[in-house]
Amino acid sequence: MSFLNRLSFLVKIGKKKTDQTNKKTSSFFPKKIVVSEKSLELAQAKARELILEAKDKAFEIKREADLRAREIQKDAVELKETLDKKEADIDRRTGATEERENLLRNRESELGKRLSELDKIKRQQIERLEKAANLTREEAKKLILEATENKLQGEIAHKIREADEKAKEEADEKAKDILIDAMKHGATDYVPEYTVSTVKLPDEEMKGRIIGKEGRNIRTFEKVTGVDVDLDEEGIIRLSSFDSVRREIARVALETLIADGRIQPSRIEEVVNKAKQDVEKIMYKSGEDLCHRIKVYNLPREIIEMLGRFKYRFSYGQNMIAHTLEETKIGVKLAYEVGANVNITRLGCLLHDIGKVITEEEGTHVQVAIDFLRKYNIPEEVIACVAEHHQDKPFSSKEAVLVYISDAISGSRPGARYEDYEEYVTRLKKIEDAAKSFKGVQNAFAIQAGREVRVVVNPEKVDDAATIKLAHDLREKLEKELTYPGQIKVSVVRELRVNEVAK
Repeated sequence: MSFLNRLSFLVKIGKKKTDQTNKKTSSFFPKKIVVSEKSLELAQAKARELILEAKDKAFEIKREADLRAREIQKDAVELKETLDKKEADIDRRTGATEERENLLRNRESELGKRLSELDKIKRQQIERLEKAANLTREEAKKLILEATENKLQGEIAHKIREADEKAKEEADEKAKDILIDAMKHGATDYVPEYTVSTVKLPDEEMKGRIIGKEGRNIRTFEKVTGVDVDLDEEGIIRLSSFDSVRREIARVALETLIADGRIQPSRIEEVVNKAKQDVEKIMYKSGEDLCHRIKVYNLPREIIEMLGRFKYRFSYGQNMIAHTLEETKIGVKLAYEVGANVNITRLGCLLHDIGKVITEEEGTHVQVAIDFLRKYNIPEEVIACVAEHHQDKPFSSKEAVLVYISDAISGSRPGARYEDYEEYVTRLKKIEDAAKSFKGVQNAFAIQAGREVRVVVNPEKVDDAATIKLAHDLREKLEKELTYPGQIKVSVVRELRVNEVAK
């Protein structure tokens, strides 16, 4: 509420109180109004006081308003001066920029004129030179380049030869160092190969019990285990088989039977089944240990079981677990050196020979391995390494080349493998003799270490239909009469050649 309003309000209250007093007085003195002088003086004094206070307040408000107006006016003047200065500065800068642009345009124009003059002088000089030498510019350029090339040709060739020879020497040395270092990392213990296991007998009486009445015990044992039993030597029994797993099962079972003493057909079957379970546990543990030593984990159980068969599998005297461990260490080291995928190389080396222990399928060990690995969704890059490690297919990756090199290093290093040449020659001769036993065969050749036999027949005695039957009959004969690792490919060749001489 403003001061004037308050003053008006107080005057109205004073009048109202005066009227009320008059009314009360009139109730006693209805015809005569009496006003106290003292009350009137007090009211007048109060009014004067309020008026003075209002004037002071109004003066104060006016003074403050004047001050605020002067401040606003001052700020406006300062702002206007600042804007004027900025505007003048912008105008000055704009003028300087326009002046600079004009100067640049003039310089560009002058430079363009000078360049045109230089081009004109250059053309004139070239024309004078061409007239003086009777050569065009291109012909002169060609002559200069030919002269320079001829001058430097010998020196360049010499430098190229030196660089090439130096690169070859350094590359050979570097390759040798890498291979030697990789072979050091892959060194493993040597384990000899045996195709015959021996079991000692406590006495000769035990040999008779093993043979049994009319030979029924020995026949049952050979049938259940799938091995050949040789009792000719005194004090020992020889178990012969190219399947080292079967031979190991037979050895464990026979030692158990000898220790137990109860030897009869039913007991033989029971013990052989128990030995088979024990050997499978040993093989699985060996496969798991091989994977862990190579730092491969989470493979399917079926693959680990197959890898465990390496414990009793040999290739030319080299144990498959030792070979796989050695090859994988070499391959991993080489992969690190050349920047290849280490994991693919590691798996390729580990699984490259797994087909050799899969006896349930027919085909080469490479194809059997490929089919087996695809069942368990092994990556195609790894399968390619397995498929190409014998160069049956062109190499598709660096990793495949490294698997091949590692396999070759492990298999061909001095002392890694050996061959029983007498047994080797005997096996090849048996294969060739089996082929020559058929009518119409001219010659037979066992090749690829006995993995293939090629039969040449007389085309006059054997027709096409007989050729097909001969291949089938020879395959069956080899399977029934011979024992051999892996498989044998039978190829029958029938060719008719007619020669005439014109005179």
